[in-house]
Amino acid sequence: VYGASGGVGTFAVQIAKALGAEVTGVCSTSKVEMVRSLGADHIIDYKREDFTQNGKKYDVILAVNGFRPITQYKSALTPTGTLVVIGGAMRQIFGAMLLAPVLSKKGGKTITGILAKPNSADLETVADMLATGKLTPVIDRCYPFNELPDAMRYVASGRAKGKVVITVAEARH
Repeated sequence: VYGASGGVGTFAVQIAKALGAEVTGVCSTSKVEMVRSLGADHIIDYKREDFTQNGKKYDVILAVNGFRPITQYKSALTPTGTLVVIGGAMRQIFGAMLLAPVLSKKGGKTITGILAKPNSADLETVADMLATGKLTPVIDRCYPFNELPDAMRYVASGRAKGKVVITVAEARH
């Protein structure tokens, strides 16, 4: 999970572990221990190591909030591996959309984006994971609605660990 410490990545690590995967989380130095606490089996501090250059190959790479060219992720996949682009820089998102069909045809590797299609079975699975403690939301900070611009700046800074919550005051009747 590239971006294992963010709002989506913290869920991805936990869900993958709950489903039995061996998980490698990629994050910055200050977030290593938090990602470890989520259950990641291996952690790569991207400030110290480039996971695409360490010789390891991955069956699946979830690129959450990544900023790398698609071809770099592809080089770190096993011969039949899959890259799932979930977010990141516009260059990465558009690269996945435009290049995925072409790059997926070469060499057996699959490159795809993700479009959520909510359904009751998946929601029940997530609810069960929450109820049994296999999935715990990571909340970094809460901001009142009137501080929304500050919250957005904080998220954009890349320092957030997990989710940033906006609270909305109850309407008075």
